[in-house]
Amino acid sequence: MSNVEKISVALTAEMAIMLKEAVNSGAYASSSELMREALREWRERREYRAKASERLGQLWDVGITSGEAVEGLDAMAQIQAKLAKTTASKTAA
Repeated sequence: MSNVEKISVALTAEMAIMLKEAVNSGAYASSSELMREALREWRERREYRAKASERLGQLWDVGITSGEAVEGLDAMAQIQAKLAKTTASKTAA
């Protein structure tokens, strides 16, 4: 790592303890190693969410352009009826 920049990060007491425990257990060689892994995982999670959101948007567009969702409306009515029945039975109890 020839191109390393040192920065200071403020952590809660709980997070600092978790970091120290991870290093002391031998899971990580240093706090820096743990932080680098955490940032890599954070970046991967953000990229995954962005891709998932884009795909969801594509599926939404396909659904919108496919016409009226008659079967979906029937399913929704069945779900609402079941929820109403469950709620009524809990209220009566």
